[in-house]
Amino acid sequence: MNAAATAPTPTCRACGAPMTQTVVDLGLSPVSNAFIKPEHIDQGEMFYPLHAMVCHQCWLVQLRDATPAETHFHDDYVYFSSFSTSWLDHARRYVSAMTDRFGLTPASRVMEIASNDGYLLQYFHQNGVPCLGIEPSANTGDAARAKGIDSRELFFGEKTARALCEEGWQVDLLLGNNVLAHVPDINDFVAGMPVVLKPQGVVTLEFPHLLRLLEQNQFDTLYHEHYSYLSLTALVPILARAGLRVFDIEHLPTHGGSLRLFACHAGSGHASTPAVQACLDEEAKGGLTSPARYALFAERARQARRDLLAFLIEARRAGKRVAAYGAAAKGNTLLNYCGVDTDLVEYVVDRNPAKQGKLLPGTRIPVLSPDAIYASRPHYLLILPWNIKDEVMSQMAGIRAWGGRFVVAIPETVVLP
Repeated sequence: MNAAATAPTPTCRACGAPMTQTVVDLGLSPVSNAFIKPEHIDQGEMFYPLHAMVCHQCWLVQLRDATPAETHFHDDYVYFSSFSTSWLDHARRYVSAMTDRFGLTPASRVMEIASNDGYLLQYFHQNGVPCLGIEPSANTGDAARAKGIDSRELFFGEKTARALCEEGWQVDLLLGNNVLAHVPDINDFVAGMPVVLKPQGVVTLEFPHLLRLLEQNQFDTLYHEHYSYLSLTALVPILARAGLRVFDIEHLPTHGGSLRLFACHAGSGHASTPAVQACLDEEAKGGLTSPARYALFAERARQARRDLLAFLIEARRAGKRVAAYGAAAKGNTLLNYCGVDTDLVEYVVDRNPAKQGKLLPGTRIPVLSPDAIYASRPHYLLILPWNIKDEVMSQMAGIRAWGGRFVVAIPETVVLP
């Protein structure tokens, strides 16, 4: 009997409904941040399905297969938020805006879920506002503590929240930037939020907007660390089940287009703004509640793969050399989906010393310091974290001295002027 015919129908991790529609299937791929140490180059790697589906009941887009969270967040985690100058600027502006809007003072309390290396909480700390970071990766937590930030190595959920509450932690502001997509049990994660939130406290969540992902062909933002791909439409019922109400929405340019969601206890006094319904209307108009919208996405991903491979092969045949900038998770998805290796992209550079000297998962492309660009002078520099391409082009503007050109592959392959 065909094994595929007997495989159980996957069910939605949010509402439990059966799922039948594929959004995109990127095949088998390694864990995006599982960089290879040189001494392990002769060892094999685990590859997992990277297959996104959509629930027709609640419209949450999610990976069909969930790898354990411990696979991604551990003592050797390689993503440090502070290595992006633009992300630090974003964090600084956020702290200033929330302090002004909600009147935060040294008498207030702030908690960040997935606080990484203290990139954001450092600004609350500098203002004298007591804060706590929840961060399951030990090495990034150590970096936060070095900044004076109290950081606990925990996975957030209802049980964790109750323990923190019993310890005396209830907060005026609970924030989570680009974390909600990273949790396998989204209901348990959200259920912990009201537990640590004061009666008139505020939750802010930032996440890449599914609508922008579909519009701009951002298929490379699919990786095993991202269990869900989020819209306001899908999140409203999840938050409501936990007793939370969305009262405002802001649209942000970060990560190719993000939402900042403001939520509170259902009975809180925070007045709802027209931006909430406007966002829901935009999502409906954009097709997020229509199966037909998702059916178009997979072919755009396949076309982007063909276009990038055609460019790289043509460059190779013409004797042109290509390097890449940014050993980002999205870049690893792209390179593995396209089957690119060192024959087409010689190396990738990254500012993060934790990645330098290692090899990209799957493709085994070496990660070097940005200084390598100026030593080897490639003809093209493929910017993998396209969401910060302006920052990269500014930092690496010196490549133009020898005629070097910048390239991006999302939403399509373009050699930039």
